[in-house]
Amino acid sequence: MYPLHREREQPIYSTRAHVFQIDPGTKRNWIPASKHAVTVSFFYDANRHAYRIISVGGTKAIINSMISPNMTFTKTSQKFGQWADSRANTVYGLGFATENQLHQFAERFKEVREAARMAREKSQDKMELSSAALSIAAPQDLSDELQSPPVMCVNGPDDKLFRSQSADITLSSEKERIKKMLSEGSICEMNLEAELFTLQDSNSKLVAALHEANANVEQWKKQLAAYQDETERLRDQVSELEAHGGQGPSDMLKDELTQSLEELENLLKAKDEEIRILQSKKSNYHELEREREEAVHRLQELEMRNMDLERRVQNAEQNLSSALEDRERAENEVQRVVQILDVKIYDLNDLRQSLVKLISK
Repeated sequence: MYPLHREREQPIYSTRAHVFQIDPGTKRNWIPASKHAVTVSFFYDANRHAYRIISVGGTKAIINSMISPNMTFTKTSQKFGQWADSRANTVYGLGFATENQLHQFAERFKEVREAARMAREKSQDKMELSSAALSIAAPQDLSDELQSPPVMCVNGPDDKLFRSQSADITLSSEKERIKKMLSEGSICEMNLEAELFTLQDSNSKLVAALHEANANVEQWKKQLAAYQDETERLRDQVSELEAHGGQGPSDMLKDELTQSLEELENLLKAKDEEIRILQSKKSNYHELEREREEAVHRLQELEMRNMDLERRVQNAEQNLSSALEDRERAENEVQRVVQILDVKIYDLNDLRQSLVKLISK
């Protein structure tokens, strides 16, 4: 299939990205369509004036998406974007190596979508011109009596047909609105999942740091107790030496002891400051734990909202199917009336010819 496409289509832009498809079961998780980055290209079919996004992994096409004017490419993160293809009944996702590649792909998607819209409008204009030319070139040998009855007699069924078409358009717009709401909910849910994963990662890092800090605190407490014992011992020695009066220590020994005491006091102050910093980190950990619980709660609320949206989509699809059945019944009724009118017109034409022959006699 792909070589045939390349014979009649020309690539207009190519890039490399990791390709994903939405899980058809959950409609939330992404399934990798390629093990590594592959080439993703925009192709233009000059015969059909159509634009497509094609990507090939190995011997099969992992992306074959026809671009329509109502498609939208959404950036969900700095290096990831997605678009929905109703013909393929899936959602494609692309992960790029840089933010610049994502921006270039999004701009090219907008240009191609606009070109597809203009191509569709041109094709519609050509079809209208050709139908107008056919109506002008049609033979005019039918009499006014043969052309006027269908216009006069099918107003009733046409009203039913117009009502069914308007109902179909209303249901289609409602279905598109609900699908848009569902896609926005899925995007918000994916953002919350990413935020939750980030919080869990930060939580695990803080827990490891807290355990390490607790172990250091225990070690420092032991050292602090040893330093306090050493300080008390030195103070006892100083008191004992001073109690002996004339046989007291020399000034040099006193200076050394005083210096040792000052160093121990400074070390105790430093350890107290470190213990205070660790306690503040522990309070930050509790705050992050609370934020993680709030994110989990928001995620649960969003899942309930998505379930409600899915239920509304199912109801809209059921209403749409019933409207389509009503429209089909109306079309069948119109066809039956048209057949009856054709028989009546044939009878009237036969009667007119009989009257003409009778008058000519």
